[in-house]
Amino acid sequence: MKNIKNIAIIGGGPSGLMGAEIIASAGHRVTIYDAMPTVGRKFLLAGRGGLNLTHSEPLDKFTARYFESSNWLKPYIGDFNPQKLRKWCEELGEETFIGTSGRVFPRNMKASPLLRAWLKRLDNLGVNFCLRHSWQGFDGEDLIFSDAQEKTIKVKADATLLALGGASWPHLGSDGSWVGILSKCGVKISELRPSNCGFVANWSQYLINKFAGTPLKSIALRHQDFSQKGEIILTKQGIEGGPVYALSSSLREAIKRDGKAVLYLDLRPEMSVAKLAQKLQDRSKKSLSNYLRKSGFNEVASVLLNELIPQNQLSNADSKMLANYLKNLPITLTSTTQIARAISTAGGVTRESVDENFMLKAKSGVFVAGEMLDWEAPTGGYLLQGCFSTAVASAKGILSFVERE
Repeated sequence: MKNIKNIAIIGGGPSGLMGAEIIASAGHRVTIYDAMPTVGRKFLLAGRGGLNLTHSEPLDKFTARYFESSNWLKPYIGDFNPQKLRKWCEELGEETFIGTSGRVFPRNMKASPLLRAWLKRLDNLGVNFCLRHSWQGFDGEDLIFSDAQEKTIKVKADATLLALGGASWPHLGSDGSWVGILSKCGVKISELRPSNCGFVANWSQYLINKFAGTPLKSIALRHQDFSQKGEIILTKQGIEGGPVYALSSSLREAIKRDGKAVLYLDLRPEMSVAKLAQKLQDRSKKSLSNYLRKSGFNEVASVLLNELIPQNQLSNADSKMLANYLKNLPITLTSTTQIARAISTAGGVTRESVDENFMLKAKSGVFVAGEMLDWEAPTGGYLLQGCFSTAVASAKGILSFVERE
């Protein structure tokens, strides 16, 4: 290559690593800067329970999962789609498979072998790593970093890719500190908000002491026109779990608008109210807990009934009324749990602030990828796919930018 450029990538998560691979493969000098002592920390956390890389559903249905950002991200996900992501993974020696839910995983379910193979590839491509380098912003066209000794370092780059993540799990590196830096540059940023997160409910001390950590299996949740089946966990603060995360966008926006959100819990989603009422035995003089236990419910069901249904309604409820309560328990949620514990974040650099290649309109030669951008998706493979696809697009944008200089 006659005109080799120096490219800086800030952030060593999936987006940064993918951008580095594409740019280095084109022959340019790439340096990844990261504030942590190692890269891929949140990627490794994502693989702790099985690395859900992407999903196998048809592309139109897949892209619709990105809520209001669906139309924006559709061409980028179409360009680097789930099939291409699986092929890339397998080229690194990690075969993938489709689970019963349609989710795609590496065969061994772990993130660490994939990350090791990936870092070896980057090393072979000549990618440099400057770790314990915390990005402080810009000084004119220069990038400013603070190293492990708090020494200020200036870096000149022909183009820069920002891949600093959102604001969840900040101890792994994504603390959202970039918001202030880019805002000062005139970049419009939608407020970072928890996504795929738990919610706060006003539980009694009795429930907290005795049932915090209790799973509710094979249930369904409903909020407005959205519903989701699965398993949730009662926490000291409220509730969390897959179905809660799936509804988190709807719940969060309702709380923002109305100050609360009412979520309905169905403890027997496979049964109609009529069928459940028929199943419930004659109560006679049995206590509520014994009555429900003999009908197949565990103790937490009676506690939730007492917690969520007024006593004057419970005391006079017949089997049909109780069946209706058990399938429509109203849980009032007052806030999200803290953003630091969310799986992901909503908000970020807005669509209006970047061009079609994700270059900042306010800062020529500076590109953005991954969770820094203002998009949101549920768990199930959509988060990582979004990070990879936007990184590919940004990296291609950088190549186009430096090659026309």
